[in-house]
Amino acid sequence: MGVNLSIECSSDANFPLAKRELLHMADMLLEVLGLEGFDFDLKIVNDAAIAEVNEEFLGCVGPTNVLSFPFSETPDLEKNSFLGEIVLSVDTLARETRLYGQQPEEHTVRLLAHALLHLAGYDHGPEMYSLTDSAVESVSPEVRQRTSGWQ
Repeated sequence: MGVNLSIECSSDANFPLAKRELLHMADMLLEVLGLEGFDFDLKIVNDAAIAEVNEEFLGCVGPTNVLSFPFSETPDLEKNSFLGEIVLSVDTLARETRLYGQQPEEHTVRLLAHALLHLAGYDHGPEMYSLTDSAVESVSPEVRQRTSGWQ
């Protein structure tokens, strides 16, 4: 199965979502991060929807860029192929790309890699940051070629 993608909002003019490219990006990240054969749900939402999820599950007010919900607090990657769910706000992502001066596809790769690593049981720290940076370096160039129309 790989990625179960649902887009639950309109595309942002600065980030025209293409389901095909997002699926390809997610598949590449699974491979680069050594998670081939694993499945996860990816929901693309707007700021209002992610703010609701943020408050309901984490007690935080307002939108954020990405949230990850691991299937298990202590993932056993040998027994279960389902990693969990990632919720990504296209509104916050588009704002951040302008703020950080990044290309949308590169920032998307960074957020998804970071979230996937959380699903796989990683916490913030040098190892997670290094793996995230390596994934961005590996995946972003190919994604950029496939999505050359984004701007």
